[in-house]
Amino acid sequence: MSTRFNYDRLVELYAQYDMTPSASEVQGMLTGLIATGSDAKSNELMILMSDLAYDGQGLPVELENLLQQQAEEIEHSLGDEDLGYRLLLPEDTTPLSDRLSALAGWVNAFLVGYGVNQENMTNLSGDLKEAIEDMVELAKIEFTDDGDEEEERAYTEIVEYLRISAMMCYTELGRKEQPANQPPKTLH
Repeated sequence: MSTRFNYDRLVELYAQYDMTPSASEVQGMLTGLIATGSDAKSNELMILMSDLAYDGQGLPVELENLLQQQAEEIEHSLGDEDLGYRLLLPEDTTPLSDRLSALAGWVNAFLVGYGVNQENMTNLSGDLKEAIEDMVELAKIEFTDDGDEEEERAYTEIVEYLRISAMMCYTELGRKEQPANQPPKTLH
């Protein structure tokens, strides 16, 4: 599934609302939240995004609608059997230093979203625990850009690893479908 949301277009749209996080960071944050159980269609998700990405201010209706659409697309693509989820990053024609900066922002924001819903890693599978630990280490790295072919290849491999890790996180921790033969639980 290809994304409806273009990086450059989202940069422009978010700038109109003076959003502090970048387009990559917003997607990373939404992904971290959704991959750990937040419902893309919930009002609670928009309240969290207001707190995390809009300095706790009320989201303008147009911005909330945009974030809601993006969240729903993220949730759909994370569960896509064709592995349709893609990180929202600048195009490959963008200088590597700018892409690395956006990638670092995505990782940090994903971890913020992850941290909102996950207090510890004791119940995670070994693979997911390793992926989260790798993300924490990636978030600490000072990326350099020598612009050579080896760095381009490493960038591509890291992006793919993060993409698969986000999908694995959603598979393991994300919102699960209610079984058809089981009524929803009611809280009293």
